[in-house]
Amino acid sequence: MRDVELLMPAGNLEKLEYAVKYGADAVYLGVVDFSLRALRKGSLITMENIKEAVDLAHLLGAKAYVTINIFAFNSDIKLLEASLERFKDANPDAFIISDYGILNLIKRNIPDVPLHISTQTNTLNYESVKFWRDLGASRVILARELPISDIAEIRRQVPDIELECFVHGAQCVSFSGRCLLSDYFSKGERKANHGNCTQPCRWSYKLVEETRPGEYLEINQDDRGSHILSPKDLCLVKQLPQLIEAGVDSLKVEGRTKSLYYVSAVAKAYRQAIDEVLKNPSADLDKYFIELQKVGNRGYTQGFALGDNNGESYSYNISKGLAGADFLCEFKACCMESGLAENYFPVKIKNKMLVGDDVEIITPDEQFCAKVESIKNEDGDDLLLGNTNDDVYVKFSKQPKDPQYALVRTIGVKNVH
Repeated sequence: MRDVELLMPAGNLEKLEYAVKYGADAVYLGVVDFSLRALRKGSLITMENIKEAVDLAHLLGAKAYVTINIFAFNSDIKLLEASLERFKDANPDAFIISDYGILNLIKRNIPDVPLHISTQTNTLNYESVKFWRDLGASRVILARELPISDIAEIRRQVPDIELECFVHGAQCVSFSGRCLLSDYFSKGERKANHGNCTQPCRWSYKLVEETRPGEYLEINQDDRGSHILSPKDLCLVKQLPQLIEAGVDSLKVEGRTKSLYYVSAVAKAYRQAIDEVLKNPSADLDKYFIELQKVGNRGYTQGFALGDNNGESYSYNISKGLAGADFLCEFKACCMESGLAENYFPVKIKNKMLVGDDVEIITPDEQFCAKVESIKNEDGDDLLLGNTNDDVYVKFSKQPKDPQYALVRTIGVKNVH
């Protein structure tokens, strides 16, 4: 089978680095004001550091695609015109766009950078793909609503363009994410298409009959709750052989607002799964599906990929993603400098971790179980536990060969939806 790209989200510079280290061939990153994910914490990717982000990806051996995929008003076009030189200087490997005006601006002013057509354009058929190809696009990101059989037909009809599709992550109740619910509920202050969606589809709703104020009725009549608009998360790891055979060039994971642990663990699972499929198309991929249950999810579905999307694709009883494993800590350095005994590693605690806990340690190259043997503070005092956000030193019964980028989580899978 031919090679295929693993494309991971890069919500900030740190996540970009971890995504590549854990197996991404390329990353996509959004700049505040011009993409559909407006992050509010961490080392945000802005016009000031976009070049740094692209350069970092290139230094790590990966490609970097910059999303400018809002549907633009006149004010957005003017802001983009004022930012063109910085985008040009950043020199990404492609721009991801959806708006015709933005396409014209980029083609006219930065003609040497390839254009990728965003999933926001709802591209569902081969004639649409031909249209974008004839406008100069080098890749089309297909709508999530396509079954794999249709993707294969698009590839047969249009062999001279790259095809990208989503394989993992949150899905939108609206067609390819083009939704106005957030705009309405926030009176225009939280626009979904400008990266600030409140996700009202995840809220729990009840009915009120106007002559009976205060009497709230459940919308649905069973015991599954009322999150009737909240789709389960997409997971196509078991369908990788069919997707690759269908002619997909790039396999994309959603999640620029997700955690560093999420990005790392998902990249690791898909990297290993893709590599195994390329060697053996009939490989058993169940173990990778289990790995993906260890990250936050609302339950998994194959969505439209198999052509049978139905009511089972909705998460009726939860709206927030629940992880099958708790992210306990991340290693902060490969050695310590406080004078403590050998094999104590500085870590940032993410969820409470106790001495004696059995844990799983993952790195870009390793995955194994160990026991927490000792926890100390910076003064060398013994602690019974590390609390969330503490910086402590931990000794494990087994250490990673290379602790840089190592992450620690609980063993096994819980919260299976």
